[in-house]
Amino acid sequence: MKQLIKIIEKDPEGFLDELAHRKADDLDRVLPAVAEIIQQVRNSGDKALVELTRRFDGVELSPEKFRVSAKEIERAAARIEPELARALEAAYGRICDYHRKQLENSWFTSGPDGEILGQRILPVESAALYAPGGKAAYPSSVLMGIGAARSAGVQRVALFSPPDREAGINPAVLAAARIAGVEEIYRLGGAQAIAAAAYGTETIEPVQVIAGPGNIYVTAAKKLVFGTVNIDMLAGPSEIVVLADDTAEPAWVAADLLSQAEHDERAGALLITVSRKLAKIVQQELAAQLESLPKKEIAGSSIRDFGAILLAGSLEQAISLVNRFAPEHLELILHDPWAALGKIRNAGAVFMGAFTPEAVGDYWAGPNHVLPTGGSARCFSPLGVQVFLKRSSLISFNEEAFGRAAGPVVRMARAEGLEAHARSIEIRNIRGK
Repeated sequence: MKQLIKIIEKDPEGFLDELAHRKADDLDRVLPAVAEIIQQVRNSGDKALVELTRRFDGVELSPEKFRVSAKEIERAAARIEPELARALEAAYGRICDYHRKQLENSWFTSGPDGEILGQRILPVESAALYAPGGKAAYPSSVLMGIGAARSAGVQRVALFSPPDREAGINPAVLAAARIAGVEEIYRLGGAQAIAAAAYGTETIEPVQVIAGPGNIYVTAAKKLVFGTVNIDMLAGPSEIVVLADDTAEPAWVAADLLSQAEHDERAGALLITVSRKLAKIVQQELAAQLESLPKKEIAGSSIRDFGAILLAGSLEQAISLVNRFAPEHLELILHDPWAALGKIRNAGAVFMGAFTPEAVGDYWAGPNHVLPTGGSARCFSPLGVQVFLKRSSLISFNEEAFGRAAGPVVRMARAEGLEAHARSIEIRNIRGK
């Protein structure tokens, strides 16, 4: 009988490398089509947004209806359960508390010759957050993105989210935006929303930063507009790695793997372990727990196609596999997870111990759940206030400091063949004599 999830003992590295490359393959496939969409929005503005929303979302919108009205936001907020509203408010408070601790300070220092050097840290003036629709709505992602932007000090924050067939947006998404104090909300999604945020249209002012998760078309659009605006990262598909030993409860491990698999058919869910016994029981638990999941088809497809249990010969090899894959989410369900933490080099977020499942981080803990995927945790970080901050260098030389610098600067400028640079120094020396 074919098992739902495969156990891999030979060449686990090859499987991990193949899994990590799926994002790049997906991007290459859609980039040409996304480039056409972006150019259409740049050329035709609101008219293009009307046409593209009709084509991709099946919704007829006039430009006056792009923006969600204040009354619609209020109605949505009133529709959600009070318990959910309280949970969203409490989670947003934790998110902001965490992100405010990430803030950097401007600084200034005096040099030995009287020069003043420094760095100014300022928030960007505007940002757009993308809230996915489609398979699910994510008010938690709204809170994460807005919480990071507001904590950085961004004054204008706009939210973009695709409309449903009735031209509405999920009430919980609108309620989350209201809790976070955002009123500029557009019922626009896909690559066309990213283009509108980056370049602007007749009715939409462009922004300086675009952040938030989305499907492969949204990710490709962010890649193409980067440089015109800053972006957080190229995220997706999502993934989890559980590194576990014999102390782990198999049913809990299986539940955590499925919690990621239900996101998307292309999500990756991996258990890495030295325990053959744990591997076998988790294999059985996954099949049993899947049967009662509402998103059984999505989770099952993810587990079958992009899930695996990797058997390692030692904990050291298991940790090496983790660092090679650089997972978005990493759970350490080990006898001593803190001892292993020091050896973990690459992970978007690390969840320590059996009572820290990924879902706690997704909704409640405070650190951002928008995380680098596809191996990019080797060099990228979670969404944070840094994405919404910019740095300016400050340089101030008095006459004495300038005099000491003049000779070395002239020599270096002429070594590079930049005579005008050298003369801009010498003219000040001549006039100063």
